[in-house]
Amino acid sequence: MTEQNPIPAQTAADQEAERSGDAAAAADGAAGDPAAPAGQVAPGGATAAVAELEDRLRRALADLDNLRKRYDRELARERAAERARQAALWLPMVDDLDRALEHADGDPAALVEGIRAVRDQAVTTLARLGFPRFTDVGQPFDPARHEAMGVVRADAPAGTVVAAVRPGYGGDESLLRPAGVVVAGGANDG
Repeated sequence: MTEQNPIPAQTAADQEAERSGDAAAAADGAAGDPAAPAGQVAPGGATAAVAELEDRLRRALADLDNLRKRYDRELARERAAERARQAALWLPMVDDLDRALEHADGDPAALVEGIRAVRDQAVTTLARLGFPRFTDVGQPFDPARHEAMGVVRADAPAGTVVAAVRPGYGGDESLLRPAGVVVAGGANDG
């Protein structure tokens, strides 16, 4: 029985280089020779390749960490800017409330008119933010848009919204709050 050598056979160029005493040429021949058996790498070449890959990995991880930190900073900056934009929309209403309170001792009609103007401005601001006001009186009851607060007998078909107790805000895609409504019941309801 013959015993197999665990070390791969050297190429003719490697053997010739070793015979001539040129070990560096033998290592270069093993690492760069396309005819060398697969997996045969010069001892120094493997360490250099591993070191290069580790360096590339460290750099990639550092780049990812820097990207995450930059994203976090930009996200915080955008959130702060959006909060400021939303707060700025409400400032005119605060100013109008201050003016209405200045006239509180005077004519009560002026106070009511000032409060009504503030309410209208708030409703307009909500609509600009994507949440228009709705009551849907006269429309069929829709549980996705309405919250039934009561059922009454009415001259309207059963299941129709006959009154709004509380207005709703929003649209089909984004509902901030459903409308609180009174619904017409059938002949046996109420």
